[in-house]
Amino acid sequence: MFKNHPKGLAIIFFTEMWERFGFYIMMAIFVLYMDKEFGWSDSQKGDFYGWFLGAVYFIPVLGGWIGDRLLGQIKTIILGAVLMVFGYIALAFSSLQLISFFYIGLFLVAFGTGVFKVNMSVLVGNLYKDNVHLKDAGYNIYYMGVNLGAFIAPLAATVIYNLFHSYNISFAAASVGMLASLVIFLRGKKILYSIDTNEAGKFLSDNNAAEKGPIMSKKEERQRIVTLCVLFVIVIFFWVGFYQNGFALTLFAERSTIKSDVLRPETYQSFNPFFILLLTPLLVMFFNRLRKKGKEPSTPVKIFIGMIIMGSSMLIMTVASLSGGNHDINIMSPMWLIVTYLVVTLSEIHISPMGMSYVSKVAPPKIQGLMMGLWFGATAVGSYGSGMLGKFYSNFAHHEYFLILFGLLIFSAVLALIFLKRLKIFSV
Repeated sequence: MFKNHPKGLAIIFFTEMWERFGFYIMMAIFVLYMDKEFGWSDSQKGDFYGWFLGAVYFIPVLGGWIGDRLLGQIKTIILGAVLMVFGYIALAFSSLQLISFFYIGLFLVAFGTGVFKVNMSVLVGNLYKDNVHLKDAGYNIYYMGVNLGAFIAPLAATVIYNLFHSYNISFAAASVGMLASLVIFLRGKKILYSIDTNEAGKFLSDNNAAEKGPIMSKKEERQRIVTLCVLFVIVIFFWVGFYQNGFALTLFAERSTIKSDVLRPETYQSFNPFFILLLTPLLVMFFNRLRKKGKEPSTPVKIFIGMIIMGSSMLIMTVASLSGGNHDINIMSPMWLIVTYLVVTLSEIHISPMGMSYVSKVAPPKIQGLMMGLWFGATAVGSYGSGMLGKFYSNFAHHEYFLILFGLLIFSAVLALIFLKRLKIFSV
C-alpha cells in the first residue's frame, strides 16, 4: 500500500490511526453517555454535540496559524496529542456528581484535536511536493489510517460496555489509544522534520517564504483563496448530513432499530470506517486506471458526485422512517442503517480526502496551514449545524427530518455544479 509513496506516510498513517481510535470511541458513546449518565433532553444533547464538534473543527483555523507561524507542524501536533491524552482521562473520571470533569475533558479534547488534525493534514500534503500526481492517492491512504482507527473504536466501545456496563472505561481506553499515537509520532519525528515547512517555528520572511513553493502574484493568491472559500461553503452542507452519524442515526439505532449484544447503538458507527477500508483501495485502483487513460474526473467533479450520493443516503433514511422508524419502537431491521452507512461512505470518499487534497494543491504556499484550517473551519460550521438541527429530531416526524437534510444536500450539489468551472481552474 505504501509502495512508491514517501516513507513519512506510514508514520502519519499509524499516528492518525491511534488518534482516531481515541476520538471515535468517544464519538460512539458521546450522545449515549449524555443520555444515560446525565438524562439530558435531545435539545440539550444537541447543544453539546454541536458545540463540541464545532470547536473540534473550528480550532484548526487557530491550529493552522500556530503551525505556520509559531511552533511548526511537528511541535503543534505534539501539543495537541498531549492535550487529548489528558482530556480523555478527565472524561473517564466524569460523572453527574463530577460533571466539571466532563466539561474540562470536552475542552481539552476539542482544542487538542483541533491543533493536531490540521497540521497532520498539512504534513501529508508536504510529502508530495515533487509527486503532485500521487497526492490524491496519498490522501486516500492517509484517510484509510483515519478510518482503521475509527472502525476499531466503536467495536471496542461495544465490547467494553458488554463487559463492564460502563462508558467511563471506554473514555479511559481512548486515552490509551491517544498515548499510543503520541509514542509512534515521537519515534518517527526525525523523518517528519524533513517535511515540516516551518520546523524552527519562526515567522516566515519574504526571503524564505519561497522555500515553501513557487512565487505567485497577489492576484493569483486572491483567486486561489476565493476559489477555496467557494469550496468551503459547499462542503458545509455535506458535514451537516455526515455528522448525523453520531446524532440522528445513533438515536434511530437506539429507539427504532432491533438491538442485540452484537449490534448496539454505538456499534453502527463502525460500518462507515469499515466501508472506507473496503472501498478506498478499489476506488483508488479505479481512478488510477482512468488517469492512465486520461479520463480521471477532476477533484471538483469527484466532490460534486459525492454531494449527489450523500443526498441519496438521506432518502434511504426517509423511506426507513416511513416504513416504521417514525414510531420509535425497536422493530426496524439493522440493514436500513447499514445500507445508509454504505452510501454515506461512498460520498465521503469522494469529498473528504479529495477536499483536503484540493486545498493542499490550491492554497498559496505561505498560508497553506491556515487554509487547511479553514477547510476544517467549514467542517466546524457543518458539524455544529448537525447538532443544532439534531435538537429538533424529536420535533419532526423522522421522515420529515431526513427530507430536510436531503434538501440541504441537493442544494449544495447545485452550488457545486454552478461553481464547477471555477473550481476546476486550479485543479491538477
